[in-house]
Amino acid sequence: MTNPVHPERQGPPFSLPHWTPRHWLETLLLLGLTPLMGIAALVVAGVDNRVVDLLAQFTAPLLIAMVLLTAGLALLRLGKPAALGLLTSLLLVLAVWPQWFPKASTPDPDAALVRVYSANLYYLNNDTARIRQSIEAADADIVVLIELASDPALKIDQLLEGYPHRAASMRLDQTRGPSRSLIASRWPLTARADPPDGLHAVAATVQTPLGTVNVVGVHLTRPWPFQHSWGQISQTMALDMVAEGLDGPVVVAGDFNSVSSARIGRQVQRDLGLRPAPGFPGTWPGDLPSAFGITIDQVYASPDLAFVSRRLGRPTGSDHRPVVTEITRAKD
Repeated sequence: MTNPVHPERQGPPFSLPHWTPRHWLETLLLLGLTPLMGIAALVVAGVDNRVVDLLAQFTAPLLIAMVLLTAGLALLRLGKPAALGLLTSLLLVLAVWPQWFPKASTPDPDAALVRVYSANLYYLNNDTARIRQSIEAADADIVVLIELASDPALKIDQLLEGYPHRAASMRLDQTRGPSRSLIASRWPLTARADPPDGLHAVAATVQTPLGTVNVVGVHLTRPWPFQHSWGQISQTMALDMVAEGLDGPVVVAGDFNSVSSARIGRQVQRDLGLRPAPGFPGTWPGDLPSAFGITIDQVYASPDLAFVSRRLGRPTGSDHRPVVTEITRAKD
């Protein structure tokens, strides 16, 4: 007699693995960290893509956040996410290194120092008293102001007392009010010709203890997706035209809307032959702790000059922090 055949009991066609909450947490962390690692790798590779360039602006605060996250994961003994976080942190260090520790000229210890104060004041910021306090505290020799609003411009002698030599750009009409860029100096200066159309900048030749120094204040447009990415590139090309017409040492300061290690910063260094001041701590947004800001307010100098120091100035009421640099002659 043949035994009856009973069909095998079939389970559900698909079932989730019986993971603990810890397993799920590790998986979610790995899924979240993997794209960050890929972005960091693209930034390190210097990919000239507008999306990568936008993300490259935030590598410094992302590095700090990643180091803190990785330390927390290690304390919780989440091994795989901690290892991936460590690898991502190392890639971010490589991405940020040229920004924080750029190639630099060696200062000549016997040469004089020139202190430069540069700030994006924000064109709706009419706090003249606070701006003046920031400038006084810096005790700079040369002042470069971007987005000087209407009210401070009307009180310019009060704002720039002690800086009788000045050069200003043409008025730039913003959505909610006009603004100008301006260079002021304790020493005599000569205003240079207006920049090419499309570039908001002001230039002057200043007679300093180091000799003649060309100073340019510049404000580049915002990056993609706020403006077309070609805008920053073409403005940097126009800035190159300005620099080509200058004889002798050059200092360019202002709001580049780009960190020095991203695409526009690399273009400035490659095409204009300028070197940036170290980019830490950050300058924008001004309400954040500066360690978590991004350094879009830059100071560049030609290789025949050397940076001795770089620090942030006192707040002005703007959403940007001022930058105070000390510059001297480079050692031969």
